[in-house]
Amino acid sequence: MRERTHLDAALTAYREIVRSFDDSLELIELAEAEDDESVLEEAEAALLALQEEVEKRRIESLLSGEADANDCYLEVHAGAGGTESQDWAEILVRMYTRWAEHHDCKVEWLEESPGEEAGIKSVTLKIAGHNAYGWLKTESGTHRLVRISPFDSQARRHTSFAAVGVYPVIDDNIEIEIEDKDLRIDVYRASGAGGQHVNRTESAVRITHIPTNIVVQCQSDRSQHKNKATAMKMLQARLYEAELQRREDATKAEHDAKTDIGWGHQIRSYVLQPYQMVKDLRTGAETSNTQGVLNGEIDLFLQASLAQRVGGGKGEAAAED
Repeated sequence: MRERTHLDAALTAYREIVRSFDDSLELIELAEAEDDESVLEEAEAALLALQEEVEKRRIESLLSGEADANDCYLEVHAGAGGTESQDWAEILVRMYTRWAEHHDCKVEWLEESPGEEAGIKSVTLKIAGHNAYGWLKTESGTHRLVRISPFDSQARRHTSFAAVGVYPVIDDNIEIEIEDKDLRIDVYRASGAGGQHVNRTESAVRITHIPTNIVVQCQSDRSQHKNKATAMKMLQARLYEAELQRREDATKAEHDAKTDIGWGHQIRSYVLQPYQMVKDLRTGAETSNTQGVLNGEIDLFLQASLAQRVGGGKGEAAAED
């Protein structure tokens, strides 16, 4: 039923593009016949907008993985460096939250470990929306920030790192076998910044999958039972994503960007000083619109990395101002 709904939506979008293209052509013919420059400019603007829509749909057509249409879990972990890296991790969380808002996705906070002075040590979000995992799956890896530190009284330039992990929410019809003997379950008090993320009882749950050493945790609800159920779903997602990664690695040697949170492993650099530039080190996609990127405008990078991943070659992406 879900696949049928998506197919109907794709056909509707295709028909709308064809209709818009035909309307624009008719408008151009009318403008030329009446020698109306303003109408011609309107038609040309409509064609340019249509070209962008076609490119967006082309990229979406590449989202053919078995879990691409699913919602996803997104984790952000601060690297070494204390307050500086923890602040950077919080900036990344804001970036992804803004991206989700731009794409009409719903964001649910599942776990948050605040920084000691500012920022966050770690956050787990659930991003719900069509193709959320497909769009964001290539964001997994280390993200590097270079800036004048707001926490440095001498205004020196600092380099900070944070790691991002993205995992698909598993459909009910996909079975992931997990044995009780392979789990270690701990409960603790929530430690978020306030509001719904904090409670006075040990309702937060941490689950460790011993064979893989995968750890998930949830503190979004006051009910320990509900947090445990959510954490189990997160663990299933992590194990499923690990299996998908093993399959991909079996057919194509791929750089593993999820290792150390530090030098030599970053997938993207965000430079705010001495110049303004965000560059993806895998595809070469780059832009000088750093504030736009940090406000969630990351589709340039998502599209380039997705095209590269599907195409299996070095992606080509033009720089944007």
